Amino acid sequence: MSRPTDPSGRNARVALICVGVFVAMVGAAFAAVPFYRAFCQATGFNGAVRRASATGPGPVSARTVVVRFDTNVNGIEWRFEPEQASQTVHFGENKLAFFRATNLSGRTLTGRALFNVLPEAAGPYFSKLECFCFKNQTLAPGQSAEFPVVYTVDHRYAQDRDTRDQAEITLSYTFFPAAGGAGSTKQAREASGGASPLGGRAQAGL
Repeated sequence: MSRPTDPSGRNARVALICVGVFVAMVGAAFAAVPFYRAFCQATGFNGAVRRASATGPGPVSARTVVVRFDTNVNGIEWRFEPEQASQTVHFGENKLAFFRATNLSGRTLTGRALFNVLPEAAGPYFSKLECFCFKNQTLAPGQSAEFPVVYTVDHRYAQDRDTRDQAEITLSYTFFPAAGGAGSTKQAREASGGASPLGGRAQAGL
């Protein structure tokens, strides 16, 4: 003769299973963010700029491409602009560009630059060796700072059928309040999840 099932015990097991599934789903969601970011940086997917791990010299091509610079701010009282509108870059060349930011407010503010490139197909061939966007930047009231970036465009850009006829690349930066940084606000942090001014998703500067 079978013993009657305890309803309370069965309900407890179902509740534990539901909690376990919920925790696993939340963990997977958080894990997906750095995984997606790493995937974009490794492949250049969605216009993400690759971060180069070496700065050694390589062959420099006679062929060139024009890199234009676009700057924006969102939710932070800074003036942010490139010190050069564009540069002509040889494929394989390490190129240095400068940007300037000024804190227009009366308080210390910390910002983080997000970036992308257009055309998006250029992402796999555009690499940064050094960049101010790799970390947060803090400016005191009224302070100005010059921010450098060293980048290179791979020779394969001129061979890929999706990019070989594109004579220009636009590198776009947008400064947002850094999450948890000086002067940051919840509203400004939420704004950083939006689309970039050039269309495409802005990528975190990591």
